[in-house]
Amino acid sequence: MDNKDAEKLFFIPFNTGGHWLLLAINPIREIVYYLDSLGNDWTTYPDMKVLIDTVLQAFRPQRDIQTSRRGANSITWIKVACPQQRNQIDCGYFMLRFMRDTLALGRLKIPTDYFDEFKCAFYTKDQVDEIKEEWCQFMIKLNVCS
Repeated sequence: MDNKDAEKLFFIPFNTGGHWLLLAINPIREIVYYLDSLGNDWTTYPDMKVLIDTVLQAFRPQRDIQTSRRGANSITWIKVACPQQRNQIDCGYFMLRFMRDTLALGRLKIPTDYFDEFKCAFYTKDQVDEIKEEWCQFMIKLNVCS
């Protein structure tokens, strides 16, 4: 982080070993937004939480935060009620869609009940196909598939 005073949201696509979810982290405020299209709580993946908490604690000195005064319990984890997948294979596309939707709005906070602009219980087939197409076009543009 080259600008210690600037608040930013960092996106961490996380694979639990068979499932993709999204972590959006504001390291200045030490807030971790947890978006899981299966609806699991972050306690389902304790190693993930320990890893992210450890990373945030390790970077406190670079952000001029007193490590001695703050422990891992001061890191705020927020479970976001986001659209849920109806199968066992679309989690990666949901994670990409969550990231894209957040970037499109340019906000530093994600509401616990997701964004009004994108709020729904489930993404439609068309909405999932849309992110699949965008991902394919992105990969083609990078010339990854040649």
